[in-house]
Amino acid sequence: MSAHPIPAEETRSELRVANSRFIAALAPAFSVDGARQFIARIRAEFPDASHHVPAYRIGFGASVITHCSDDGEPSGSAGRPALAVLNGSGLGDAAVVVTRYFGGTKLGVGGLVRAYGDSVRQVLQQTRRAAKIPVQRFRICAPYPWYERIQRMIQAADGQVVEQEFSGEVALSAKIPLAGYPDFCAALTEASHGALTPAPIDIVEEIIPIERIKVP
Repeated sequence: MSAHPIPAEETRSELRVANSRFIAALAPAFSVDGARQFIARIRAEFPDASHHVPAYRIGFGASVITHCSDDGEPSGSAGRPALAVLNGSGLGDAAVVVTRYFGGTKLGVGGLVRAYGDSVRQVLQQTRRAAKIPVQRFRICAPYPWYERIQRMIQAADGQVVEQEFSGEVALSAKIPLAGYPDFCAALTEASHGALTPAPIDIVEEIIPIERIKVP
């Protein structure tokens, strides 16, 4: 598992071209079924629209599933330009639907290519980015005098304490981005002279706002 950028949340924007309305909705989607459900939800929200042009890319890097459709627009005028802009965005696990309300003026193939491409560009510009990164979950038991110090070390590693139990010792369940976990373990081992060792639980993927991710 490796970090890759995704949309932080669903975002929408609207573009008007020659009286036609183009409403672009972009959202994270982590599976083909998830993308299809998002597309179906947008269709249901705007049942009277002329077209709903979808495009999505699931995955990232060498392992990506892509799809697009013209949804009744002239062949190659809508889905492909929408997907081309999405592919060039650097995002993975993303789905977009451009809903068009026809305004009475035909735009021609060239005009449609520009309108659908510009609609996706506009919503991308307004989209906050996050990253789906691997996170190590672990548990650690320590004497009470270590409680605050371990909390500070977890926070310094961009981690988070999820649960804490107090009995003979304090037991902390926490999570730290996988990239920083080895350094945390090394720092804890050094500080405690080998007396304290985290017990790893598992590795999961979580969505983290891009501004919180430290670049080595």
